[in-house]
This record gives sequence, structure tokens and C-alpha cells, in this order.
Amino acid sequence: MKLISFRRKGRDSYGVVTSGGIVDVGRKLGDSYATLGAVLRAGALDAVRDAAVGTSADVALDAIEYLPPITDPAKIVCIGLNYKTHIEETGRPAPEYPILFPRYPDSHVGNGEPMVCPKVSDKYDFEGELAFVIGKEGRHIAAANALDYVAGYSCYNDGSIRDYQRHTTQFMPGKTFWRSGAFGPCLVTTDELPDPGAMTLVTRLNGEEMQRTGTDDLLFGVPELIEYMSAIAPLQPGDVISTGTTGGVGFARKPPVWMKAGDTIEVEISGIGTLTNPIIDE
Repeated sequence: MKLISFRRKGRDSYGVVTSGGIVDVGRKLGDSYATLGAVLRAGALDAVRDAAVGTSADVALDAIEYLPPITDPAKIVCIGLNYKTHIEETGRPAPEYPILFPRYPDSHVGNGEPMVCPKVSDKYDFEGELAFVIGKEGRHIAAANALDYVAGYSCYNDGSIRDYQRHTTQFMPGKTFWRSGAFGPCLVTTDELPDPGAMTLVTRLNGEEMQRTGTDDLLFGVPELIEYMSAIAPLQPGDVISTGTTGGVGFARKPPVWMKAGDTIEVEISGIGTLTNPIIDE
């Protein structure tokens, strides 16, 4: 399934994307599960599937505002230096363990919503990434079983304020600016994407290709990330993990390429779709 969270006429809902538009499942199940995150926490994906089977789309895709697929995650964790091409362009050694840092829900927006260049910096960079969402609770999960804990995959843009990122050795200050990232357009369940290492990711700035990679270039793949992170804390349904970016980011180019008001940034991943966002000034 392609799952989507959206707003229409002031009402937030969620549904299943079909060839004809969206089946508004939230209208049917919202009293029991207010959000897609609530669906995952209740282990109720089958209820969503059943509610959409044999039902015609009742909402057009061009009649909605997209929301991040998971609007109420308990955790958003991003991974640094996780593509070999990106590690090479930074000149840093490959990390021995995954580099983890948090983002917060108000630091990202949905598909089509403006990403905001903060007024305190003009060094606003793009990072196209594959994100995955946890589907069931787990602790000390072995890599061999880790994909059983994934609900689905989405696109992520880990928009980065590079000068703030380098104020300290911790990445977080440059990664949590208000509405600086993006998540979406949808969450594709694992029955449609069984192999997270077999996708192609492309980032375009104003139509020009900036990044391209196969997800098999990840240093730490989805199973390894789940094993490592679940040793630290239980992973909960609805947790969002973004796996890191590949080579071609703006700061590594000569001269550097920064996003600015009036730009449009796209992150496309095969089997998922395209996350598109305009850039505006704060």
C-alpha cells in the first residue's frame, strides 16, 4: 500500500493512494485510530487495507495538502556519514558505528510545503535520503530479523544549516531548524518494497540532478541500523529513521551550492515517488 497523511478543508486524515486518488480511510477509522501513527501503534495496518479494498478513491491528490506520512512520531533519528560516496567527499574516515542524531517533528514538512531557509544563515544544504518507519515494538533486534519490524519506506530531505552544524562536534544544531527538512510524499509498505537495498535515489535542485545513488551503497543498511539502535532503546511503531545522504551535497561542490528562496528541491526514490518542496525565506 501507498499510505498518505493529508489535510483537506481544515480536516486532517489519512488514506491509501490508488490510481484514482485517495481512499479516505481516516474518515472510516478515525474514531479508533486518529493518525497513521496510531494505526501502527495499534498494529492495525490490516484494518486500513480492509477499509480500502474494493473502494473507489474519494479524494483527488490535487485537492489536498500533504502532511508528513507520520505526523506524531515518538522518535525521528537521522544517520550521518552513511553513504560511501558522501564519506569520500567529506574527506572523513568511515565511521566504525552509525552516527545518530535527532530531528524533531516541527523541523520537517510534508510534500509540497515550503522548506524554510532560516534568517540566521545562507548555508542551507539539501540531503536526499531514504527513510523507514518502524511497524512494531522491538528491543535487541537481530539484523537477520530486522526487516520484520519495518512498516514501510519514504523519501526524506535532511535539510541542513551547515554553519550551525559545525558550531560544535554535535550535528544537531544544524539539523533541527524549524521546517528545514521534508518527509513524504507517502509511506510505501514493505510488501511492495521488500528490499531496501535495491532502490535508486535521485535529488534534483531546480530540475538539475545533484545526487544519484543505489541504496546498496549504504555503509550501514536498514537491518544493521535497526540492530544497533534497538540495543540503545526500544524502537516503537511510528518511529522514523532516515538513513543518511549520498555524495553530491551542496557544501562539497566547488563552488558550494546552497538552497535559496525561489528554488525547488526534489528527492525521488524508485518505488516510492517524489518529494517536492519549494524553498522560502523565513
